[in-house]
Amino acid sequence: MNNVICTVDVVLLTIKDERLSVALLKREREPYRGVAALPGGFIHAEDNDARDAALRVLNEKTRIEAPYLEQLATFSGPARDPRGWSISVTYYALVSFDVIERAGHPDIKLANVDQLTNLPFDHRGIIETAVARLRSKSQYSSLPCYLAGEAFTLPHLQRIYEALMGEPLNKVSFRRKIKEMAMLEILEGQFDSAGAHRPAQLHRLKPELRERLTLLERGL
Repeated sequence: MNNVICTVDVVLLTIKDERLSVALLKREREPYRGVAALPGGFIHAEDNDARDAALRVLNEKTRIEAPYLEQLATFSGPARDPRGWSISVTYYALVSFDVIERAGHPDIKLANVDQLTNLPFDHRGIIETAVARLRSKSQYSSLPCYLAGEAFTLPHLQRIYEALMGEPLNKVSFRRKIKEMAMLEILEGQFDSAGAHRPAQLHRLKPELRERLTLLERGL
């Protein structure tokens, strides 16, 4: 009897040109050699758990250590992998675009999640599940902050929320909700001077909140 294939796959999401994008890499071996796919790999006996395996695989494949990684779902069955019966514990990770730029991996391809082409295995379904999870949580949580980087302005953060939710948000209402979540702190004396307008105040996610999400009782 053949062994069950046990892997992890990571949906690495970022915002590029105000569009939600996913990182893909060309597979180095069969099956589907040369085809763009999610970063993934086998779980090793020395991994502490599936999350540890996902962090290892993501770093090995992309040179990135994600500040936010969440277990998504388990995908399994005899038809998802031509090599045989397989199970994949999947995760999604969020990073700002500058993190991907700094990693400098030459083979990372960023694909708009709303314009995905043919993908191997069941990776399209995995990505769609991750995007649905992220967009749902974005309506009532601080999750989009992980796409904004270490320091960001409120207008930049609002554009990220709008990109995820697919609609414009009222500025006054948005800032009131952000204040309700009490998740940000002002970086005193630090401003973003880019653009034609006056410098905008920089903020960051409070350090004590980086390991957990802040939630709203009512969504944005």
